[in-house]
Amino acid sequence: MKTVVLKLFVFLILPISLTHCTSKEKEVFYDRKYKDEVKQARKEVVYSMVRNSVPGATFAVSKEGKLLYSDAVGLASKDLNVPVTRKTKFRIGKLTENFTALLYHQLTDAGIIHPDSSVQHYLSKFPEKQYKLTLKDLVQHTSGIREPSPEEKDWRGLNVSAEKGLEQFMNDSLVVPPGVVQIPSLFNYNLLGVVMEKATGNQFNQLLQEYITDTLQLNNTTVDNPFVTIEGSTDFFDHNFIAQVIPATFRDMRHKAPSEGILSNAEDLVKFGNALLYSDILSDEIKNKIFEPIILRNEMPANTSNGWIKFNDSDNRTIYGISSTVTGGSAAILIYPEEKLVVAYATNLSSISDDAPVFQIANHFLPEVETEDTTEPQE
Repeated sequence: MKTVVLKLFVFLILPISLTHCTSKEKEVFYDRKYKDEVKQARKEVVYSMVRNSVPGATFAVSKEGKLLYSDAVGLASKDLNVPVTRKTKFRIGKLTENFTALLYHQLTDAGIIHPDSSVQHYLSKFPEKQYKLTLKDLVQHTSGIREPSPEEKDWRGLNVSAEKGLEQFMNDSLVVPPGVVQIPSLFNYNLLGVVMEKATGNQFNQLLQEYITDTLQLNNTTVDNPFVTIEGSTDFFDHNFIAQVIPATFRDMRHKAPSEGILSNAEDLVKFGNALLYSDILSDEIKNKIFEPIILRNEMPANTSNGWIKFNDSDNRTIYGISSTVTGGSAAILIYPEEKLVVAYATNLSSISDDAPVFQIANHFLPEVETEDTTEPQE
């Protein structure tokens, strides 16, 4: 108990003087008008990190396209006692798919690839299946390609390209005809990434940079590569069998770069969310398609669309969101389109027992919902 109290004390006394817009190291940014909301949001994050023994995290909030709050708490390296900064890069797991889906729609909008074309049109080595397999099936997770086994999800191959990684499943039959059900499989996006490479003649990391990170100025988002020095990348942490936080097992994520292999942070994730709402660089057609519901053959809507889950909170607000965990990292993002609010969180721990505190953060920046007065008038 003393250890937990000490950790909480240390986190709470981290330099965040709310008499200034930024700390000395500029690791805290906030809008003065939201000082009270920032204080409450930071408490939510600190409590969550202490409860879950999270080494380090970034979190950010924007409204109407304007950054209101961005913060970094904890350590990027425990061994070297290096603090997390607002520029620290984290593994974001399946949030990678949201970037890959946007890239797909950009290439489609430019006429470089075509949704109804078969995979084999771009990648002749991929075996024909019992049904036509289109690019649209891949991005929608409706291809019928099977899910990976636990061993395949945790595969520890080294120096394996995305194209070489297709050998894990390329000779397997489809488990259902395309369009019947949605099967969220990282194999869909791995294959989609390779198709886009073949169609353009560029590697996935080059496409990501050209169409998304450079264009949208996401300066701290890149493809993970353990064999090069990535400036600002955090160390990665996991739990051992008695739930202690330890360094994560080494992983080379490049064979699944389009599905789980991107590094980013909360501030870039918020910028990404804002781009989907406001960017003049993205066409209205692309922005509409990103959140457009996917309808299956039985005329029922699928659970996700281009990596996003649509749902409503207890106050009936519409939310687009996604959270994910991967070896050495976890992340989450929420978009409230009507309230024009975007919240994101990224950490260097594989998983936490609680949900990421994005909802708690968001609650401090959302307007109060007016309730109808249903009391009977007095005579």
